[in-house]
Amino acid sequence: MTNISITQTPSYDQPLVNKAVQEHMERFNIRSKLSPDIKVLIKPNLLMKRTPGEFTTTHPSIVEAVIIWLKESGVTSITVADSPGGPYTVSALKGIYQTSGMADVCQRHNVTLNMDTSSRNLENKKGKLVKQFPIITPVCDADFIIDICKLKTHAMTGLSGAVKNLFGTIPGLTKPGYHARFPEKAPFCSMLVDLCETIRPDFILVDAIQAMEGNGPSGGTLRETGLILASDNPYELDYCLCKIIGVNPRSILTVKESISRGLCCGDFNQLNLIGEIPRAEPFRVPRESSLDFTTFLPPLIRRPVRAFVFHYLSAKPVIIREKCIGCGKCSESCPRNTIQIEAKKAKINYRNCIRCYCCHEMCPVKAIDIRKGLIR
Repeated sequence: MTNISITQTPSYDQPLVNKAVQEHMERFNIRSKLSPDIKVLIKPNLLMKRTPGEFTTTHPSIVEAVIIWLKESGVTSITVADSPGGPYTVSALKGIYQTSGMADVCQRHNVTLNMDTSSRNLENKKGKLVKQFPIITPVCDADFIIDICKLKTHAMTGLSGAVKNLFGTIPGLTKPGYHARFPEKAPFCSMLVDLCETIRPDFILVDAIQAMEGNGPSGGTLRETGLILASDNPYELDYCLCKIIGVNPRSILTVKESISRGLCCGDFNQLNLIGEIPRAEPFRVPRESSLDFTTFLPPLIRRPVRAFVFHYLSAKPVIIREKCIGCGKCSESCPRNTIQIEAKKAKINYRNCIRCYCCHEMCPVKAIDIRKGLIR
């Protein structure tokens, strides 16, 4: 039976967060798994250049609490690292680290903030779709990985949690290539499970004090949840997050895939909750739906109907021209190179758009909306 630890943490006040993190660490006896010479890697969610108050990235107070606890436990080699969306360059990392508050935390505690933009290939011979991934070097070098995700709904995967956060271990603009390789949701989410099995994080914390609902992972709205969660099993933890946001776990394809592989029990009653999940209204879900009714049609007409539905009826990214500043971040992140900047405004060629929503995810000024199809 997997343990899921839950603490009621109403704010990011540092003493409160320190206390909650300490409780989580003690509940899993993490200190027994550490030693003075161990290399610990902290992997937050630093999607893009956003401040902590924009509830898009992992809040620095949680990273700081983990660093404080690790140092008190005698760990001396601690690195904070992520590969956010966009180019994986030193200048891009510096900007995101500074804006997200990670630079101040690491400087204050004399902890390494990764600036190494190299990567190495890691193998997972048991991978279902992908048996080898390019992974950023600090993750490859780590002895103990702490995955600190941010609770958000997600326009493509439904949930941004423990498993999805590990997509940030793939370097920079290599990530859009996986969207191009797996344009449909189910294979893409299966790939994410392969990636999680390759990285195999040792411990996971969820920043759910302030979560995001609606069109996450960057364009949603604030949801005050007041929780920090933890587990040593990313799949069961994501299953529990489905309960918190109020969705059927099998509608989240990473969770569904982990259940089918036997990595998740698929039964909430088999989880050992240490702490309570407060009752609350379900999260607002992204506008995109994962339901594919064409699976019920005769095979002969399934493909043309599916193509019609995809191009004309499914939700799609739409440029809000009055907000667009022509920065090119959307074009840069598009795996199919289907976005051009014309007259200082972005323009999408929908003929090649695969609805991965990378452009929506990476727009720094929220100038890309997700609009419902004609009959939704």
